[in-house]
Amino acid sequence: MKLKKHYTSREVASLTGLSARQLQWWDARRLFKPAIAPRRTEAGGFTERRYTPLDVLELQVLADLRRRGFSIPRLRRLLATLRDVFGVRLYEAIGDGGPMTLYIVGDQLYARTQDGRLFNMEHPAQPLLMVGEELSIRPLTARQRKRRTGAVVRKS
Repeated sequence: MKLKKHYTSREVASLTGLSARQLQWWDARRLFKPAIAPRRTEAGGFTERRYTPLDVLELQVLADLRRRGFSIPRLRRLLATLRDVFGVRLYEAIGDGGPMTLYIVGDQLYARTQDGRLFNMEHPAQPLLMVGEELSIRPLTARQRKRRTGAVVRKS
């Protein structure tokens, strides 16, 4: 992915698999706001929403979670928990190197802080106590949605 300063809704849709309408809906419902909101033009139309590269990373993760069956309210709680409980944005919790890392096991999300504490993101008030073998968990990462190369022709 070539990094740009801002991405249009169409570019974000292509990179995430979300539709431009979903992005518009997420913006209107305040699930995910673009870096640059649309505004009315002199001709009576609207400019396109614009997203930063960090926004695109977060949207790739949210789109992946959505495809895995995570509901909109659950995504909203995840973003609020990261912000309000841990003081980080989603991009700071994907991959290594941030103040925490998100992990996924089936349909459960966990967060491990730099000091090694592990939290269930549905109930983040207290760290989990790990006894015995660790869970088979994998880090949550941003993945670019693969584009479809063309229509599939089916023979009857």
